[in-house]
Amino acid sequence: NRLGYRHIFSPVCPSKLHILNMPRRRIPIGEDNSEDEEEEVSMEEPRGDESPPPPEEDPTPQEPGQQRSGGGVDDETLRIMLSTDNHLGYCEKDPIRGSDSFAALEEVLSLARRHKCDMVLLAGDLFHDNKPSRRTLHKTMEILRRYCMGPNPVQFQIVSDQAANFRSVHGTVNYEDSYYSVDLPIFSIHGNHDDPTRDGGTEMLAALDLLSVSNLVNYFGRHDEVDKVEVSPILIRKGSTRVALYGMGSMRDERLNRMWQGKKVRFLRPEVDAEDDDEEENAFFNIFALHQNRDLGRGSKNCVHESMIPEWMDLVVWGHEHECLIEAMESAVGTYRITQPGSSVATSLSAGESVRKHVGILDVRGNQFRIKKLPLSQVRSFSMGEVSLNDYMNKIDPDDPKIDDIVSDLLAKEVTRLIKDAREKTKFLMEDAEEAAKAAALESDDFEPEEASYLSKDHKCKIDKPDQVLVRLRVEHSGFSTLNNQRFGAKFVGDVANPSDILLFHRRRQGVETTVGEDGKPRAKKKKGSKLDQPLAPDDLEELNVEDLVKDNLETSEKKLELLHEPELGLALEDFVSKEQRQAINEAVADLLSKSQKKLIKRGAVSRGAGDDTDGTNKITTANAIREVCKQESEKARISAVIDAEEEGSDDPEKEKGTNVRRAGKKSDTVSPRLNYESDDSIP
Repeated sequence: NRLGYRHIFSPVCPSKLHILNMPRRRIPIGEDNSEDEEEEVSMEEPRGDESPPPPEEDPTPQEPGQQRSGGGVDDETLRIMLSTDNHLGYCEKDPIRGSDSFAALEEVLSLARRHKCDMVLLAGDLFHDNKPSRRTLHKTMEILRRYCMGPNPVQFQIVSDQAANFRSVHGTVNYEDSYYSVDLPIFSIHGNHDDPTRDGGTEMLAALDLLSVSNLVNYFGRHDEVDKVEVSPILIRKGSTRVALYGMGSMRDERLNRMWQGKKVRFLRPEVDAEDDDEEENAFFNIFALHQNRDLGRGSKNCVHESMIPEWMDLVVWGHEHECLIEAMESAVGTYRITQPGSSVATSLSAGESVRKHVGILDVRGNQFRIKKLPLSQVRSFSMGEVSLNDYMNKIDPDDPKIDDIVSDLLAKEVTRLIKDAREKTKFLMEDAEEAAKAAALESDDFEPEEASYLSKDHKCKIDKPDQVLVRLRVEHSGFSTLNNQRFGAKFVGDVANPSDILLFHRRRQGVETTVGEDGKPRAKKKKGSKLDQPLAPDDLEELNVEDLVKDNLETSEKKLELLHEPELGLALEDFVSKEQRQAINEAVADLLSKSQKKLIKRGAVSRGAGDDTDGTNKITTANAIREVCKQESEKARISAVIDAEEEGSDDPEKEKGTNVRRAGKKSDTVSPRLNYESDDSIP
């Protein structure tokens, strides 16, 4: 096989395989290896009466679903399976939805093998929690082992510095490890759900580090420095196709936005060879995988603007957004395309999750690419609707003593209609998946009848009870009371998979009253209690975070902190609550106290060194004086934070766009391309 091992039968016990180590020379990229293969001889002769089998027979057993011919469509095309936001372990304790995330992941990998993909690219949030349970880790590793391990050769090469690219103790990509046989490599960045945390030590580790050390996943795109980011690409070569894969794991949106505005985000590019005559032909196709908020009305500082991404990128694989927009769309800059695979499992019952789930197959040949979308069949169907009770005012009376029963019957009819629509979606989805599977089987060189099914016969993990669909009904109830969601959902147990949160009540937004000002111009009139008239959805509640609550409670005049700073304390409290970092608050408090003590010591040393401080005005001798000094320092920190926020808000992202940027290639086959910094005028 590709690692240099030859499998032979033992005449004594034919069911056992003996492995003879046959070292062979590594062949540089582009070198003709036909003669070397003929001259390759074993360094170790068989002992006894062992003899190798005929060359045309392969004694290595394979499972039917694991068979894969060598490589993608041809030797010049790199085929990549695109997926993101798998959220493994979501609702794992739910008896109905507990296996949904694993079923979707197994289908993604099964499609990657069926379509003979060279690699799989995951753009974050592989796990739903940054500390997944042992059950989640066990099922994940079992699925990855079945689909990623195999005897087939990998058809592309990594020509960049692998030790700098991957977070691996081996310092190499997993398929080059001589102790493993990986034929479907997975490359993944981390998301905001499975980001690195401290757990029992000082080292930051993510769940992907466990998969990386076991050689199941190639973990890249992690940046630990808090004041700058340098993105180094993974340089991939297959034939004449060269791909530069950039990755950026999830960071806090505000911090990343601040660094991007301050030109602290730098991208490294392959250096141009001066002797390369055809630069365009040997240029790298640049792919950027990131996991951040998109600019979809979230504010200027809580997202990554498309104008921030370098213009010389060719394709951006955007994670974190769950709505499936797999087809490549033109960016706001107009120089690159964006694909948004979306999540493979519905984690929030919103409108974006109701869109049909797809994965994409990316084919790259030279500087050209195409994306083919494939429907996912192992996804629980989801239907969403909306109803206003005011539309039925001529049929129902809000003052009726039995109004709750009347409204419940009315909403039950709407939910029944949504259940029927969702089951129709499931039927159409299965038909589309079946047609896609037949088309892929007919295109395959080694057509087999069992491959015509959308699920291979060795597919183990499937969604439980697919007839129990997901339903969400938004109810505008202005003038009416709400219903108990659990009691209402009890009617649909066995029909829906989310009986406890079917209904979402909200109130209609009231019209803005206007008044005439002193200057004669109309002005909006503020109305007390207007916030109660606005829709209150669970999604809005989820956006509230711990640091905002701490900030609101501590920034009042009577509760301001004197020794600690609110932003640092808020971040520490969020890490303690959401990431279970038990030492987060203690470490933050100790750090802030240490800084305050150093400032006090420095001030005392300055006053003693002055020599003319005879009246002792600068000396700090009492507890009240220390308190006043610390209070002044805290107030300075607050003022500085406000000034920084105002300055960041006044910046124009359009001014940061790069100019005069050209592609860079490397001609040499035996030496890894060098990377250099982009010039300041080309960094957004």
